[in-house]
Amino acid sequence: MALGKDYVTQECSIARALEVVGERWTLLVVRDALYGIRRYNDFLVHLGIPRAVLAARLQTLTAEGILEKRRYQQSPPRDEYVLTDRGIALWPALRALGLWGRRHFTDTAQLRFYRHADCGTELGPYGECPACGTVVPVQDVLMEPGPGLDPDPADPVSRALLKPKRLLEPLQIDPVGQV
Repeated sequence: MALGKDYVTQECSIARALEVVGERWTLLVVRDALYGIRRYNDFLVHLGIPRAVLAARLQTLTAEGILEKRRYQQSPPRDEYVLTDRGIALWPALRALGLWGRRHFTDTAQLRFYRHADCGTELGPYGECPACGTVVPVQDVLMEPGPGLDPDPADPVSRALLKPKRLLEPLQIDPVGQV
């Protein structure tokens, strides 16, 4: 019996969500978009994903209103992919999944810290700032590298992500590959 491609028999919001974000690579594309990665080649380099798969994931995420395709250069035409409000709303799910993965599958030191940019306090498990007592909006989350990251990665995107930065801010990558 062939495995189905959707969950039409399931009356469940989780099943519907998985139809949109449940394919392999999709949540990692969204994660990278939260990190500020916007350009096709930068996703390609950072994820090590096959071109056809990346193109399909970007097309689906755009069609579903999770990413918005924006032209940043006319000649030759080049686009970037920016998270919409619908895509930004996936942050709590990705945060929870990351914490779960760290707790149950990681033997190494913490890879990234997420802090409230206003006060520097590390976020709680629900994206809240324990010091301020508020849920921190995604654009006010400061991402910092942790001791578990490779301090000298091969690709320019990973090198750029070694610097502290706010989520959603476009990632600045030196065109020569130097950070």
